[in-house]
Amino acid sequence: MTDWITAIEGTETGRIAAMVLALTAAFLHALFGALQKGRYDPWTSRVAIDAGLVVLSAPIALFLVPWPEPSHWWIYVGVVLIHLTYKSLMAATYDRGAYTVVYPVVRGTAPVFTVLGAGAIFGEVFSAGQWLGVALLVGGMFGLSVYNMRKIVVARETLIPALGFAVATGLSVALYTTWDAYGIRVEPNPFTFIAWFFFLSSLDFPLIALVRRGWRWPEPALIRLGGLGAVIGWGSFGSVMLATRLDSVGEAAILRETSTVFAALIGWIVLKESVGPRRLGLMALIALGAVVVEFGG
Repeated sequence: MTDWITAIEGTETGRIAAMVLALTAAFLHALFGALQKGRYDPWTSRVAIDAGLVVLSAPIALFLVPWPEPSHWWIYVGVVLIHLTYKSLMAATYDRGAYTVVYPVVRGTAPVFTVLGAGAIFGEVFSAGQWLGVALLVGGMFGLSVYNMRKIVVARETLIPALGFAVATGLSVALYTTWDAYGIRVEPNPFTFIAWFFFLSSLDFPLIALVRRGWRWPEPALIRLGGLGAVIGWGSFGSVMLATRLDSVGEAAILRETSTVFAALIGWIVLKESVGPRRLGLMALIALGAVVVEFGG
């Protein structure tokens, strides 16, 4: 598998594979966000999911893949710090705002910063047509957030802080996307980076909870949440990281942000939220923006 990934890097086959992986990541990331904003408060959900990720990732990292190169450990230190910041900001955002309001703001802010970061770090250059696609996608996302804000009863006293946290979270998403893309490109075996990424970056919340609350056997529903979240997390973050190794970081990030469309569909199908013509139009605008970015280069 590693040899095949290395062989298709930078090829047309790699570009197609990256597109499929990024879209897969988008769908799974919307599910991941809905899990964290579900039955439990977002902090408890995150602890359960991270615990599941540690259990799933530890044997893979320790026994099934090569260990990281000694000179690369500083990258993993950065991974831990950046993702701890991201997870804390994401939980704080969900804690203060409605999922369908804050989620599009997070995902709409992230791609602009990511494309700029990919240009500065990896030398990627978007064409004028691709920047038009970015504008369409971001406009659709923010429009969806405003639409949901008007339709959903939200706590006005926490709305402004929630939106502020959402923008900060979007910036942290851009930071971890470019950092992880660098890490997975530097490590000879991409699955080494993915396995150690999940193992190390998932230790923080469970350890903090253990120190603050002590050990308590979790209820069965939390165990199920942790297991399901771990599998979805591996699929979501693992897919987009492989996509950034195979092709453009900026394009993979843009396609991943179509998770907003999937999140809206989840809200419609699972949460029984109404979807009118305006909302459908905004979702179509997001999808159109992603298509323009992908094929406008």
